[in-house]
Amino acid sequence: MIDHLDHLVLTTARRQDCIDFYTRVMGMQLETFVGGTPAVERMAFRFGNQKINLHVQGAEFEPKAHLPVPGSQDLCFIASIPLDAVIARLNEQRWPIIEGPVMRTGAVHKIRSVYVRDPDFNLIEISEPA
Repeated sequence: MIDHLDHLVLTTARRQDCIDFYTRVMGMQLETFVGGTPAVERMAFRFGNQKINLHVQGAEFEPKAHLPVPGSQDLCFIASIPLDAVIARLNEQRWPIIEGPVMRTGAVHKIRSVYVRDPDFNLIEISEPA
């Protein structure tokens, strides 16, 4: 019945810091779009064929999760570059790695991962196929 994930929604308490992390550190593209009912300008981080829609805590768009809170996500991304290049980029951007590289089990195969936290303290895993 389900084929793939189209987008997810991330709630932040630190809008500018969040935008900085996902664009500068993670290399995603910030886009704005008009959506919702009533139609309002919104933001999202685009990468590959997916995106992360951004909600600011206290100003979320309807409909929304029952209890949207910053720092409750645990997300894993497969990198488009080798993990060693990811590590070099994180070091270059002075973004601390809290664990890794370590071996993990991904959705379809073993992965090699590093872990960081975004500005809202969500756990972000960045991986490459092992």
